[in-house]
Amino acid sequence: MAIMGYGVVEDRGNSLRVLDYGVITTPPDMETPQRLLHIYNSAADLIKRYSPDAAALEELFFNKNAKTAIIIGHARGAAVVACAGLGIDLYEYTPLQVKQSVVGYGRADKHQVQQMVKLLLNLKDVPQPDDAADALAVAVCHIHSSQMGRKLGNR
Repeated sequence: MAIMGYGVVEDRGNSLRVLDYGVITTPPDMETPQRLLHIYNSAADLIKRYSPDAAALEELFFNKNAKTAIIIGHARGAAVVACAGLGIDLYEYTPLQVKQSVVGYGRADKHQVQQMVKLLLNLKDVPQPDDAADALAVAVCHIHSSQMGRKLGNR
């Protein structure tokens, strides 16, 4: 099964509010074209439902397994095309940027990031599955980056 996390977070100035989070999944036996179409349609549905000001993705990290990197790249591409097709500005952040923004430390581990996501978003529990928590971390990173950009007059 392929999994892509998503998180929809509202910036309320001094606080953040989670509107939705979860994962887009595809069965393991689904052919690649249908899998990508499902990811595209699901991402487009989320964009239409929430009308976000922007979308953010984690940049593709270097992967020693070329086949895995290609599969991840395809899935990201489907999400990127959904954003572009619906006129949503897209921003990308490295794992280091996400960790620094959310935890304040670029070498933070997954557990530290998840705990900070829970705290920053005032959630009762750490979001599950991990892919959803990761997506919320990217959303928080983007909001922090946008807030800083506005303060500096860049965005």
